[in-house]
Amino acid sequence: MNITNPVRLSFAVILACGVLMPAKADVMSELAPTGKLRVAIAVAPAPSALYAIKDEATGQYRGVTVELGSALAKKLGVPVEFLPHLASGEIQNSAASGKWDVTFMPVDEERRKFVDFGNAYHLLQSTYLVAPASRLTKVEDANAAGIRIGGVADTATFRAAQRTAPNATFVTLPGVEAAVASMKAGEIDCIALSRESLSGLAAKIPGSRILDGGFLNSSTAVAVPKGKPEALAYVSQFVEDAKASGLVRKAFDAMNLQNSQVAPAGMKP
Repeated sequence: MNITNPVRLSFAVILACGVLMPAKADVMSELAPTGKLRVAIAVAPAPSALYAIKDEATGQYRGVTVELGSALAKKLGVPVEFLPHLASGEIQNSAASGKWDVTFMPVDEERRKFVDFGNAYHLLQSTYLVAPASRLTKVEDANAAGIRIGGVADTATFRAAQRTAPNATFVTLPGVEAAVASMKAGEIDCIALSRESLSGLAAKIPGSRILDGGFLNSSTAVAVPKGKPEALAYVSQFVEDAKASGLVRKAFDAMNLQNSQVAPAGMKP
């Protein structure tokens, strides 16, 4: 195939098994209708399988979802645009807006009302970061009157905390930075987030502790707005290829997330 002369194609080309193959037009119409891949990402002060960080020196975003989004756009043969959000709840709530094409987020049943999940790339556990003066020693201790649990609005983790600690008081916050500020101000006793995210936040709150165990064991997966079956099938296969090639593992390690677990091959949430 002669590709030395650029030709404006109506479809993207992808590299598969060493041969350039045309992407189906219906995939492109669902997954990159504007001619670029718009990837919704969540941004926080510390990285995780979900959260990207903003490099203060360059102004660019870095993280697992950035690496995956960039690789997916390259496979499609289109430019990538990253659309930052405070958290996955903000992304889910904008799914019907037509502003983004693909995202990566933790899975729960409530969220299926907003998006269709593809294959999982990460095994997730959520737990609590407790304030320096807190006497909480295990996850179950948070389920008590007077315990103030801070969490990010409309996230799978915060919903799980509310289910598993019904006796606590819940403080809804717009994002991770707000949760850190609230704990520093003495307004909450613990923060509900993924263990990975909390590992990065603990250093920002001297004396805070991450509790052993978890109140949510789930997965993080690729997702698209509802009603896009061709796009869903395509991104699911992309995730499987990214796991098999080692891309997901490399993306974790590049963000110092060596303890993050890649989801098993073929895992569907």
